[in-house]
Amino acid sequence: MNESLVVNDSLSTPAPEEVLSWLPAESVDGNESLEFSTAALGLPVNPWDIMLCMSGTVIACENAIVVAIIFYTPTLRTPMFVLIGSLATADLLAGMGLILNFVFQYVISSETISLITVGFLVASFTASISSLLAITVDRYFSLYNALTYFSEKTLQYVHLMLIGTWGVSLLLGLLPVLGWNCLDDPSSCSIVRPLTRSNVTLLATSFFAIFVLMLTLYFKICKIVCHHAHQIALQQHFFATSHYVATKKGVSTLAIILGTFGASWLPFAIYCLVGERGYPPVYTYATLLPATYNSMINPIIYAYRNAEIQRSIYMLLCGCFQGSSAYRSRSPSEV
Repeated sequence: MNESLVVNDSLSTPAPEEVLSWLPAESVDGNESLEFSTAALGLPVNPWDIMLCMSGTVIACENAIVVAIIFYTPTLRTPMFVLIGSLATADLLAGMGLILNFVFQYVISSETISLITVGFLVASFTASISSLLAITVDRYFSLYNALTYFSEKTLQYVHLMLIGTWGVSLLLGLLPVLGWNCLDDPSSCSIVRPLTRSNVTLLATSFFAIFVLMLTLYFKICKIVCHHAHQIALQQHFFATSHYVATKKGVSTLAIILGTFGASWLPFAIYCLVGERGYPPVYTYATLLPATYNSMINPIIYAYRNAEIQRSIYMLLCGCFQGSSAYRSRSPSEV
């Protein structure tokens, strides 16, 4: 029987041969699984699994390009691009995890593989969200300490943030593998098996803490941007136009960033807290799928809109490899 990152449905009890993947059922020996019964639909594969796999494929392709460009372009070594590279790497791993999860569901049936896959996805998505927080912190300091931003100390604190980000993410991903799972106690399962309800609660609570911190930092960033735009407008005597345009652009960019992040992850995080393992599995799928879209949108917001990355892509695709000309790397506040 295939096991994977899914929901429990204690109300349905299909026979083992009718069970496929992700959506839950009880097996004949009393052990619950999170697998999807496609017998009623006459489908060999769960359509939700297909959509998640397709999402993972797009995520992996988008972010692989970003990782390759940042890795092979010597000029993209500033703290900002280091953090963007960390985000793209985390999203790349998340996309690969979704693909592997789909393959293992229908090829290999193993509790060990299930735990490893779920742990891999937890670590990857945690690293993605934590990298977003690190980028937010970097943007705040780039404005708050603009005069000292391009210094060795900045690169040092960026490296410290990366160590903390990936260290915590790896730890959270290892918890299910090291024993914090519900394989031996099905009654403790959450909406996402084999994660326990306490484990999912920890992850959801951590997300809300990060989201609130990002809201606070972006509110402060917005105040700094508005203040700077006001000062520049007064100096140039174009208050009515330049102040309005600059402020509107800054606020709209922040709104897009926070709106995308919140719309993607909030539904799933909330459902992790209020959902029970006996709830219809479609609720878990309907909230989990949009969460994966955040990793699909991240490279568009943080990478492909950047002029230097656009230039690198153009050179790569068009073969316009010219001598490396010196140009100033933009600060995070300009992205």
